Amino acid sequence: MADLLNPIFTDPEAAREHLEALRWEKGRVCPHCGECENTSPTASKNHKPGMYYCNSCEKTFTVTVGTLFERSHVPLNKWLLSFHLMASSKKGISAHQLHRTLGVTYKTAWFMAHRIREAMRPSDLAPFGEGGGGVEVDETFIGKQAGKVVRRGGDHKNKVLSLVDRNSGRSHSMVVDSLHSKHILPILRANISHEARILTDEAAHYRYVSVYFAGHETVNHSAEEYVRLSDPTVHTNTIEGFFSIFKRGMKGVYQHCGRQHLHRYLAEFDFRYSNRAKLGVSDAQRATLALKGISGKRLTYRGPDLRR
Repeated sequence: MADLLNPIFTDPEAAREHLEALRWEKGRVCPHCGECENTSPTASKNHKPGMYYCNSCEKTFTVTVGTLFERSHVPLNKWLLSFHLMASSKKGISAHQLHRTLGVTYKTAWFMAHRIREAMRPSDLAPFGEGGGGVEVDETFIGKQAGKVVRRGGDHKNKVLSLVDRNSGRSHSMVVDSLHSKHILPILRANISHEARILTDEAAHYRYVSVYFAGHETVNHSAEEYVRLSDPTVHTNTIEGFFSIFKRGMKGVYQHCGRQHLHRYLAEFDFRYSNRAKLGVSDAQRATLALKGISGKRLTYRGPDLRR
């Protein structure tokens, strides 16, 4: 309970000061023109605390301008608490639970959760497997695509391709339209270093991987081979563990997700997995890392990216 009693979760002013210290660690910066030396608090008594004036572009701003919080009517302390709850919940927290905990409407909680997932999406990602490290690659299926006829196999389901870097412990997942090798290989080449050692199952769409990477090892799941006896490093158990967490969260907590939102849910699970306690990241540190991703992103409720 120590973290939840922090004033930044109960006092809007404490939350604002915390966000300012986090976002302007090297000094206050005007989000309109980038000025960092010629800004000051506004002198007007009609302005609320936290309003600043830029003498260069002659515009006012607050710490939320240019972030996911811009124009939000939800108090900052509730925003920070929601970040902490989502960052510390291993399998996620539903919008209904956020709505009850924060005291906001379900619609507001649903929108807040998607904004937080957007903050968790990495703006840039270093290639996996640098220095010749091992990268596990696998795919999974979840949900059902609208309009698709249910058939045997996974053609009617949403297809997810994931990578796990054994050295760094990071994961990266994406929604794909097809699992054909001509679609999978460009994705792997864009996200994995050519010197990496790739570890997959026996699926046919990985058969040309060895052409582009330093090594490619497989395990034959259809023959009940899960770890190669001659070389115990050859397995995909790490990425299977990631899928286990992802599916338990999606089916047990979120229960349903449309394809148009699936990439954000994947970003949420990737973020927590890549910054988990096993890698030395605490819940508070994870929430802080998520807060650092709010700048330069905007998500509107009526925008095409969030249309339900």
